[in-house]
Amino acid sequence: METPFHPPVKRSVEIAGHKTSISLEPVFWDLLRQAAAREGIPINALVARIDAERLEAPVPPGLAGALRVWLATRACR
Repeated sequence: METPFHPPVKRSVEIAGHKTSISLEPVFWDLLRQAAAREGIPINALVARIDAERLEAPVPPGLAGALRVWLATRACR
């Protein structure tokens, strides 16, 4: 299987009533959609939950990085 290399794609999401843009590679957007579907929630709700979790970290990472790490750690379980 060939690795799907592709530059990041910027999309807007709404968190706590305000829009923000996030740049993720398409494979991460696909994983995020799948994770939201498994949990039965909209992508915006999942992103907001991950955002709240990252803000509790001693040194909060950027949102895009937090999403990638969250998705990668779920894939390894």
